[in-house]
Amino acid sequence: MSFTDVDHLEAAESALAEAQSVLSIFEKVEPDDPRPRDALKALNLWMRGEASVTEVRAAAFAAHDAARETTNLAARYAARACGQAAAVAHVIHHAPHASRYAGKAIEANRTV
Repeated sequence: MSFTDVDHLEAAESALAEAQSVLSIFEKVEPDDPRPRDALKALNLWMRGEASVTEVRAAAFAAHDAARETTNLAARYAARACGQAAAVAHVIHHAPHASRYAGKAIEANRTV
């Protein structure tokens, strides 16, 4: 299966929305850590043609580093959603993972 640029941007837009919906979960727990938000900003820049895939990948990896460093499960999933969303710039197939982690963040946040 091949994807068009439009498909890629639509997947990125959807993943961005999913991750944005749970970003506050991470930021409530880790208010001084900008890495997940920065990953989403990088994705947004890429979608406008203002950032390279390499730049967005670096931001995605940083969001995943933030996920590994937090001890709060809901925050970890939220940061993973942001990292996966940003990774869509590199590979479109990361989009469903952003959605999956967003759902896990919401569920884990309910049990806190």
